[in-house]
Amino acid sequence: MSPMSKIVRTITKFVYSIIIIFGFYIIVHGHLTPGGGFQGGAVTASAFALLLVSYGSLASKKFVKKDFLSFLESSGLTLFIALAFLGLGTTFFYNLLANSGGWFGNVSSVGINPGDMNTGGVVPLMNMAVGLEVLSGLGVILLVMAGAMEFTKKKENL
Repeated sequence: MSPMSKIVRTITKFVYSIIIIFGFYIIVHGHLTPGGGFQGGAVTASAFALLLVSYGSLASKKFVKKDFLSFLESSGLTLFIALAFLGLGTTFFYNLLANSGGWFGNVSSVGINPGDMNTGGVVPLMNMAVGLEVLSGLGVILLVMAGAMEFTKKKENL
């Protein structure tokens, strides 16, 4: 896949960081607003797709490495499973940090949450783990698909 025009690449440089920040916002605020780890990870992975389209697959492989994304995917999944096992003294996936005080354990108010980020307990940490896993997994899928397209193009030229 060849790179797009200079205009598209310039706009990509500007929009790429906004997409990444918005995706992380969705991940971090997932326990308070609609969204969460999967949705935020998918939004963040769309920034990788934008890189692939605007710069071409060969140039994008300089920015994003498949092995690194695969490592992040495994790390996110391992973190999610470890958080699920932390509450095993009570039950699997027990929210042991909720209402415990400290970080992510503030006591939540009755009714609508006024936006206190620290009331989710383990849920925000699980959102972050799922977001990491989804953005890495979709990033690896995009890179593999782009590599297969390059391989097919080379095969057709022979």
